Amino acid sequence: MTDLRQSQIFRTSKLEEADGPGLNPTATPTMGDIIAARFSRRGFLKGSMASAAIAATVSPVALLAAGEARAQGSSAFSFPEVEAGVDADHHVAEGYDADVLLRWGDKVFADAPEFDPRAQSEAAQERQFGYNNDFVGFIPLDGATDRGLLVVNHEYTNEHLMFPNVVTLKDGEMVVADATADRADIEMAAHGGTVIELRKEGGKWAPVLDGRLNRRITAKTRMQLTGPAAGHDRLKTSEDPSGAEVLGTINNCAGGVTPWGTYIMAEENIHGYFLGDLPADHPEARNHERLGVPGASYQWGRFHKRFDVGQEPNEPNRFGWIVEVDVMDPTSVPKKRTALGRFKHEGAESVVAKDGRVVFYLGDDERFDYVYKFVTNGRYNPDDRAANMDLLDEGTLHVARFEADGSMRWMPLVHGEGPLTAENGFESQADVLIETRRAADLLEATPMDRPEDIQPNPQTGRAYVMLTNNTKRTEADAANPRVKNAFGHIIEILEADGDFTATTGRWEILLQCGDPSVAEVGATFSTETTKNGWFGMPDNAAVDADGRLWVSTDGNSMADTGRTDGLWAVDTEGDARGTSRLFYRVPVGAELCGPCPTEDMSTFFVAVQHPGDGGEDWEGHGRLSYYEDLSTRWPDFKDDMPVRPAVVAITRQGGGRIG
Repeated sequence: MTDLRQSQIFRTSKLEEADGPGLNPTATPTMGDIIAARFSRRGFLKGSMASAAIAATVSPVALLAAGEARAQGSSAFSFPEVEAGVDADHHVAEGYDADVLLRWGDKVFADAPEFDPRAQSEAAQERQFGYNNDFVGFIPLDGATDRGLLVVNHEYTNEHLMFPNVVTLKDGEMVVADATADRADIEMAAHGGTVIELRKEGGKWAPVLDGRLNRRITAKTRMQLTGPAAGHDRLKTSEDPSGAEVLGTINNCAGGVTPWGTYIMAEENIHGYFLGDLPADHPEARNHERLGVPGASYQWGRFHKRFDVGQEPNEPNRFGWIVEVDVMDPTSVPKKRTALGRFKHEGAESVVAKDGRVVFYLGDDERFDYVYKFVTNGRYNPDDRAANMDLLDEGTLHVARFEADGSMRWMPLVHGEGPLTAENGFESQADVLIETRRAADLLEATPMDRPEDIQPNPQTGRAYVMLTNNTKRTEADAANPRVKNAFGHIIEILEADGDFTATTGRWEILLQCGDPSVAEVGATFSTETTKNGWFGMPDNAAVDADGRLWVSTDGNSMADTGRTDGLWAVDTEGDARGTSRLFYRVPVGAELCGPCPTEDMSTFFVAVQHPGDGGEDWEGHGRLSYYEDLSTRWPDFKDDMPVRPAVVAITRQGGGRIG
């Protein structure tokens, strides 16, 4: 029996190092240290929404009196704000509908079996919507606004919420039953992604179960490794001596949709899926340690030797990549694009630069790790989709260094340049990409406070970096009130000349998050932000067709912020810069992921992940008890609530644009 509290610490926090220090051993100043230095020179003061604090990070115009600013009508958003809080339901702004579109276990194909939590099987799950939906993307079909493909990542599984009676009490302690081969195979089938056709009729979306492009991708789907690391000896295993093929994809967090209409899956916390031991002098020992392998929060390695590093020491090197899927061919082999590096990828949002090259922004979701971007060598051809299909195999990966004077550099991760040489253990570009983190360490990139989604805004030449938190960061500057970054912040990158391929730029803080009424928190929302509008723990983001920023969160709770996670609209321009308002909030225990506005702004798709999870109890609904039969709880909730992990479609009543 395994102590659930230990095994689930990875599952409920997306497998990051929840309580330990970051894995980065470098001593390069953290982003927190740099912020401290900048704010120290600017006279950053303690205090609830102190003027000097706001002026350091928010446009001075935002300091206008509330009445005067409202009279100017400067916000880009006009919806009535949702009241922040905690309960078992979900809530959307007045005048909008939030409809549950797909839930874990729902059919993806017309012949799929009906969902039965008491009779789950691998075969059934392979034809049903997967677990813990994270990234959501929408790809219109034939240019239509009422027909398209929904693409969804299934990041990880919570077996205590998936399987009835898997958890019991023993001597007052909660324990999870020993893993079984059947349960492991069901979990593997619940990972990966879903591609499903949607149609809109009467203003409402519905899945098309007989759609010819519908597809499930799992942890056993055959995939191809491409790019500079493909076929390298460090990617070869006993089952794949070519080093060019791999089974499956795991822990896909955020992702992206390319300009040519392919689906990007980003492999994030892959370390927890491996168990076993390697000798300390093994050639891969240092590499594995830098990514936290083996994390052993899953027991798949007991039934599939490829997840046991003692038997297959190279298998972890085949995960942690960006995966590209051609959604227009349901028989196509997904490709792991090694040119974009190997780390704990959170997202891969892209933008076409002025010269036609395509730029992908990539976060490495770990305390004290880095911000990256990849610039293709080739140029996007909007008139020839086939010409774009291998753009991701050739290009330059860069890592960011943020300077205290507000400037920044994008440093290329190229073999033979600077310290990335054989003397430091990099024999080729393949080694640089397999050990991207160590390469970035040697370049002295800036360690960040858990970089998550990074959203470029093609209208402004800026990009927004979501930094969720880093409670292990200490600040040397006593003038900075954020001794620990418990609530995260958002960095705005201004690329030089608005050119996304630039190797230099500037940066500013858009927001430091948390409750602005608590002086010690040091939050810097605009004074126009209400008690409902502030948030903590920014995670995913979207820039809509109007160039407006939307932010979703992961980690808000009754204890930490007095509110659940949700979707907030954040002003980034003009008088209202730094103002935030709450548009949608999720049930207690859930995380809000994958915000995806359609191009015509008629729909906002969002992902509600792990509802009912967490350590709190709200009037008996704070979490689904770890040790009760989950199926007995579900009937207590309304059918229109996202009790299971679900994708929700938000539309305006009577039609029209959102926001």
